[in-house]
Parts: sequence; C-alpha cells; structure tokens
Amino acid sequence: MARKQPDPALRATLDEVKAVYAELEKRPLQRDCQMRTQCCHFRLTGKTPFLTLGEAIYAAQGVRASGRKVMKPHPEGACPLLGKEGRCTIYAHRPFGCRTHFCQPAGGMYPRKHIADLIHRLEALDEKLGGDGSRELEPAVADALDDR
Repeated sequence: MARKQPDPALRATLDEVKAVYAELEKRPLQRDCQMRTQCCHFRLTGKTPFLTLGEAIYAAQGVRASGRKVMKPHPEGACPLLGKEGRCTIYAHRPFGCRTHFCQPAGGMYPRKHIADLIHRLEALDEKLGGDGSRELEPAVADALDDR
C-alpha cells in the first residue's frame, strides 16, 4: 500500500510557522522559562495565548503527535495542553505567545519592537490561509484538529 503524501499547502504552512519560530530562537532576548508552567495557568494569570490559523494548525500537529485527537478543558482552568505530570504535551509545537513568554514568571512579554516582524509574518500567513485573525488557544487548536 502506498504511503499518503502530505498536502503541499499544509507542508508549506507548517514550514513557514517553523521558520518563524526558528527565527525567534535566534533573537538574543533574555528569558528564564525553564518549563516552569506558571504561565500556563490561564485562570491564575488572566492571560491566554492567541494563535493565528497557521500556529493552530502547527499546534494541532503537536497534539496529534502526543497521541491525542481532541482538546479537553483543563479542570483547573490551565492550558488544556498540560499533561498529567504538569508539563506541556506539545512543547516543540507550542505557540508564539508561549514562546515569547507572555507572563511575568518567565521574564514578561518580549518587547514588541523585537518581534513585530515575526508577528507580521504569522498574520500574513493567517490571511493567506483565510483565517480570521488570532483566536484563543483552545478554540483555535480544537478547530484545527477538526479541520485536518
């Protein structure tokens, strides 16, 4: 039986999101995340990351790779992507907002002037994909899981 080839448009989307994330990793901004996960407790921080469609598709790929097929709300109001051991189940596929540490325990938000170009690239990809702009993590990833 022949192995199904990945959709070229999907591959291009995933490659662009990975390229943005790789560029972010090259930026010398001091952070101290160490996978602490305090930022992931949305009910406590009052902050939830927003994802563009490309990011949601990339995160959904990480959800599937972790063996999950659906998003379930976290019982304590934390990120639904935290595993039972309290760690991110899609760390390599985590969204831009998580990578730029939008909460204080990891060093606070990156100054926008240092990442605006990367945000614009993600927004341009969103527009190209027919997205409606950034959406909250849980519904954005859940919809991407349903659509693919």
